[in-house]
Amino acid sequence: MESTIYATFIKAYIQAAASMNMTRVASVAPFGLCFSSKGIDSSKQLRSKVPAIDLVLQSEMVKWRILGRNSMVRVNDEVMCLGFLDGGLSPMTSIVLGGYQLEDIVLQFDLGTSMLGFSPSLLVWETSCSDFKFDSWPKYSL
Repeated sequence: MESTIYATFIKAYIQAAASMNMTRVASVAPFGLCFSSKGIDSSKQLRSKVPAIDLVLQSEMVKWRILGRNSMVRVNDEVMCLGFLDGGLSPMTSIVLGGYQLEDIVLQFDLGTSMLGFSPSLLVWETSCSDFKFDSWPKYSL
């Protein structure tokens, strides 16, 4: 994230984490915000006791919710860090979602309408992208 966006995001996340009694610990590079994993149920990291992140797109009706599994990175047995980085003051784009945030999310690109569709985490349905059998999908010709 661009630095000013990142600073605002981190400030809001710290407030939300404090309201959930998360304990902040020293940062672990390259992450800027880390917490004690004590009290965070990482066995079900999708529903970890961490704040959800809502990216509001064109309106309040269209949100991309990022849950614990796609937002918190376990660094070691005691520390989990927010998996977003400060991209500096002059990045090429203001926000870039990485592979960690996209893991087990289905994206649908509709090039004809310039629209993007996205699913919630597939882990909600106890499945993952690795369970898909793409060779069994119908083949379309252009």
